[in-house]
Amino acid sequence: MDRFVMSDISKNSGIHFIGIGGISMSGLAQIVLKDGYRVTGSDWNKTDITEKLEHMGASIVYGHDAVNVEGINNASLVVYTAAAHDDNPEMIAAKERNVRLIDRAEFLGAIMKNYKHAVGVSGTHGKTTTTSMLAHALIGARLDPTISVGGELDLIGGNIRTGSSDYFVTEACEYTNSFLKFYPTIALITNVEEDHLDFFSGIDEIIESFRKFAYLTKDVGYVVAMGSDKNVQKALEGADDLKIITYGMDSSFDYYPENIVYNAGFPAFDVMHNGNKVCSVNLNVPGEHNILNALATIAVCELCDVDAVTAAKGIETFRGTHRRFEKKGFLNGATVIDDYAHHPTEIKATLQAAKKLPNNKIWCVFQPHTYSRTRTLWKEFTEAFDDTDELILTHIYAAREEFDGVTRPENLAEDIKKRGVSVRYIDEFSDIATFLKENVKERDIVFTMGAGDVVNINDLIIE
Repeated sequence: MDRFVMSDISKNSGIHFIGIGGISMSGLAQIVLKDGYRVTGSDWNKTDITEKLEHMGASIVYGHDAVNVEGINNASLVVYTAAAHDDNPEMIAAKERNVRLIDRAEFLGAIMKNYKHAVGVSGTHGKTTTTSMLAHALIGARLDPTISVGGELDLIGGNIRTGSSDYFVTEACEYTNSFLKFYPTIALITNVEEDHLDFFSGIDEIIESFRKFAYLTKDVGYVVAMGSDKNVQKALEGADDLKIITYGMDSSFDYYPENIVYNAGFPAFDVMHNGNKVCSVNLNVPGEHNILNALATIAVCELCDVDAVTAAKGIETFRGTHRRFEKKGFLNGATVIDDYAHHPTEIKATLQAAKKLPNNKIWCVFQPHTYSRTRTLWKEFTEAFDDTDELILTHIYAAREEFDGVTRPENLAEDIKKRGVSVRYIDEFSDIATFLKENVKERDIVFTMGAGDVVNINDLIIE
């Protein structure tokens, strides 16, 4: 069957979402609700997200059961979340009734195809931050974009913004090759590293996936790429038939910074494009990695006919998304920050940025995410915490996995200790909270870090 496009169904058609309460699925439902489609859906529990959708006009049932086929009976299309499997009774019902059934990524791709400027923000790291910077820049330029971001962004009141223009920006995740179902006119690649090794066989397959993503822009647009990343270079090697714009930290790239200074830990710099200064930026987020994210944002904006000075003004209003270097409060006079970093490169970048902030001691409470990632990147994890003064490791957040019988965070703590890092393993969050309360001092910085439920420690320690 051919790839689905929105013109395959009429505006009078119904669309049923299996797993409508998820952050990405709910965003897609909001877009088509605004476009005038009838929306039904199902999910396990009523949440603030599902209640918002109901107020917008969606009809939602709770629990996944064949009884929910009323929504399917009245639908021309059923969209399912990645968490739904073939034995889901609603998916079975859709197949029995010959209702077209597609996954979330294919549906997002179909939506992208309706926009003149469709930006897919990809990369192992930095997708959410860069998408959020683009949101600030494009909204600041009064372009009324549609935005789909993988985190909570205060500017748009959540993870989705439904605009009324030709501009669409979305994160583009490589996991299960889902971004290969998209239709970007600008493919942004922030970096390429080993990750999601429960799906990919290794870095060579990951590089090939990003190469295919870049080639989605052939004859229709541009690739904006972090030129100094060796795996990005491999992905684009020999791609002379693509229009490629590069960015990096020196003048060998199309976009690069000059005159970098740090003000209380936050970078300010001039943006250079092919030797010419196009604007200056004073960031309100820390770290060299955010200099790169800002360069990428300005490169994309100029391709979208937004001048660099206007883009820079929008970027300067960005102060982070939830769970990305997010200041949560105080403990014993120390600043508590929560961060989503769960890959060694992200951890390094976050802690290096923290070192530039005024501090007495940096504490990090890290929760590894999935056994497969911890096992396959073991050596990289042991080297990721050199910039922390005190490290606490806790239990692994399994997510979709079962314990593999060998990957134990206690052993990871021992290997990290061999590098001279002060590290201890504490399993229970309540015990971690007690330890921090007894030992953290004024002017320290405390990170809760990881993609699991480590954020819940904040509720136990913040004053």
